[in-house]
Amino acid sequence: MPHPRPQLALNAFIYPAGHHEAAWRHPLSRPERIYDVRYYQEIARTAEAAAFDAIFFADGPALRTSVAYNAAPGLEPITLLTAIAAATSRIGLIATASTTYYEPYNLARLFSSLDHISGGRAGWNIVTTGTDLAAANFGLDQHPDHTERYARAREFVDAVTALWDSWEDDAVLLDRAAGRYADPDKIHPIHFDGEHLRVRGPFTAARTPQGYPVLVQAGASNDGRAFAGRYAEAIFTAHQRLGDAQAFYTDIKRRATEFGRDPDHVKVLPGLSPFIAATETEAKQLEREFNELTVPEYGLDQLEGLAGESLRRLPLDEPVPAGLFADAGDVTDNTASRRQVVAGIVRRENPTLRGLLHRLAGARGHRVFAGTPEQVADTIEEWFTSRAADGFNVMPPYYPGGLEIFTETVVPILRERGLFRAEYTGTTLRDHLGLPKPASRFTPVPIPG
Repeated sequence: MPHPRPQLALNAFIYPAGHHEAAWRHPLSRPERIYDVRYYQEIARTAEAAAFDAIFFADGPALRTSVAYNAAPGLEPITLLTAIAAATSRIGLIATASTTYYEPYNLARLFSSLDHISGGRAGWNIVTTGTDLAAANFGLDQHPDHTERYARAREFVDAVTALWDSWEDDAVLLDRAAGRYADPDKIHPIHFDGEHLRVRGPFTAARTPQGYPVLVQAGASNDGRAFAGRYAEAIFTAHQRLGDAQAFYTDIKRRATEFGRDPDHVKVLPGLSPFIAATETEAKQLEREFNELTVPEYGLDQLEGLAGESLRRLPLDEPVPAGLFADAGDVTDNTASRRQVVAGIVRRENPTLRGLLHRLAGARGHRVFAGTPEQVADTIEEWFTSRAADGFNVMPPYYPGGLEIFTETVVPILRERGLFRAEYTGTTLRDHLGLPKPASRFTPVPIPG
């Protein structure tokens, strides 16, 4: 049916060999290329040829993946996206960076530079870092607790956006005749003085083509949702069921409205990891091929982090005890939100432990779907038209072919249904997402009359 809202957004979440944990073992993937910048440039060009809104790299300042059993992502994403910017012209470029382990001034410079270099295509995925493995890498005895991290994150974003605003849009004069490059009266110190952070400013560079990069967030905890409602312009989220996605969507839009924001300027993008083939049977067989390549020790490491206890005593081919994740409780942090996802799977499906490991192997709790291009398009349309999503964070189970088959077979169907653009109509990531360019807070407001 016709949809009254703007067309859906599509983002390609790039995970080196693919989002299935055994992707690196499958002949369709290219794990030998995960440190080759040309590999990522090629993937980005595939997404750009299909007019995707953006590509996205996750990141964390600690080695979390068990490298004994999986290919570990290792390239720093802002540097990598700068190289990709030179090989593309339109697609948005989103990178994760931590408010816990950066300082506002140097992070502001990195993303401002990426936005300038790319002509206005940068986005910042704001995270507080969920792992205590990071602390020792920065000389700390312990990782800050969840509440403290979010308190610092709020100050961090306020300070960074103030830095990006500190040059008014017309601060650069470029008056060769008068010998004046910029107007110092339009370049402002910010004098940010918070409980966790102090930043004087002003910034070192003029405002970027977007005003500042698109602000992205991926936390589903209570604090994360509040943070998203206040700051986020796009939200990456994980849901297994339509009803859960609709409830999250409604909650986020409500929170944005309560902060005086336009809810249409907050794009909710659930993750979707599709196995695609000409028939549903072939797609499910492809998924089984990947699942059969999983190493139980790897999946158990991940699952134990959610369960909070060792699972090695449990037989792999017997049902998961119903009470194992029963205390998922309120969504106090991101681990708890993922625990709720797993608890729901156990409650509804009564899987064996091996079956649960396979269920989670595809995309770490994001929705995995095996079917034909038409079936994938159907589920995208259903979620979009049912107000469960403004678009999707596409997470191919294997790269590069998983993205190629999506762009070659699913995207044309979405276009035929009037759900997705045939070509770009703007040049910046804000243009693609239908987001306004924020005005500098230091620009004087005209006095009526």
